[in-house]
Amino acid sequence: MSRFDFTLAIGDDALIAAQRLGEWTSRAPEMEEDIALANIALDQLGAARLLLTYAGELEGAGRDEDDLAYLRDDREFRNCLLVELPNGDFGVTMAKLFFLAAYQVPLYTALAGCADERLAAVGAKARKESAYHLDHAALWVKRLGDGTEESHRRMQDAVDEVWPYVHELFNPDPAAPVDPSTLRADFDATVSAVLDEATLTRPETGWTPGGGRDGLHTEHLSYLLAEMQVLHRAHPGASW
Repeated sequence: MSRFDFTLAIGDDALIAAQRLGEWTSRAPEMEEDIALANIALDQLGAARLLLTYAGELEGAGRDEDDLAYLRDDREFRNCLLVELPNGDFGVTMAKLFFLAAYQVPLYTALAGCADERLAAVGAKARKESAYHLDHAALWVKRLGDGTEESHRRMQDAVDEVWPYVHELFNPDPAAPVDPSTLRADFDATVSAVLDEATLTRPETGWTPGGGRDGLHTEHLSYLLAEMQVLHRAHPGASW
């Protein structure tokens, strides 16, 4: 994976995660959580802007962050499948956020020490935000997993539903600025500790869907992009 492809992929992860989390605005189970998820979405969007801006510069085709966000079709996006999955219930959203953050924390930490100054700067900023995202999601996973019989069942169902999609995050790529496969040990250690405390069972590895990094997505991404891009496409070149 070239530096451009890598930067685009993790920028797309952050962008699509932000869009999904933003869908919770005014719909979260309590007001404090409504604000928390909106803030996490803004953190993801901030990282996406930095990464997509840099990806546009690396590409050298004159595309900026807005062009990359609003004027690509689904087959041109390189985000992992995990972030495009529907929010589901609150447990599913927390499982998705927990797994994503458990991946992004070691990713951004590794980026902060990489040779590319621009990526290192993004990593140094984003790892602090991702650490908060991880803490927030982990607290909910433990609260729901070790809560009532109903909350435990639904949190376990959410973990089981989302788990197959995490494996795509760690496909080896020694040519990338950070080889994703080197992040798996930190991810596994974090996830195992939280699931144990939450009295949840880590699923067995079976079906492992992928293809997002190659532009092969679920049908859910098309619907998400239609909503996200409609205003920009309806009024091309418009500015506030």
